[in-house]
Amino acid sequence: MQSINAVSLTKNVLVGAGIALAAIIFFLLQVKHPNPEWGQFWMVRPMIIVPLAGATGGACFYFLNNAFSEKGWRKTLAFIVSVIVYVVGFWMGFVLGLAGTLWN
Repeated sequence: MQSINAVSLTKNVLVGAGIALAAIIFFLLQVKHPNPEWGQFWMVRPMIIVPLAGATGGACFYFLNNAFSEKGWRKTLAFIVSVIVYVVGFWMGFVLGLAGTLWN
């Protein structure tokens, strides 16, 4: 059993959320004339859901990398799986956040 390093976990969560927030802001700023059916605050949902998905992906990244902290092929495999889990989670958050507006 390994203990949880709160500073490292927080750093991974913030980096994951920051990457997701930057990506969704960049994507949402491209919309010049949103559909009036979406409502006035249509950007709030993706601005909350996508960074939460990124933060969850960052936490998964931390836990997977700490579970296989040895050197060698296991650490490399854990890193690759962590990146894949982050990308899939980020994508799912992106789709869920934009469902009903830009994602049809």
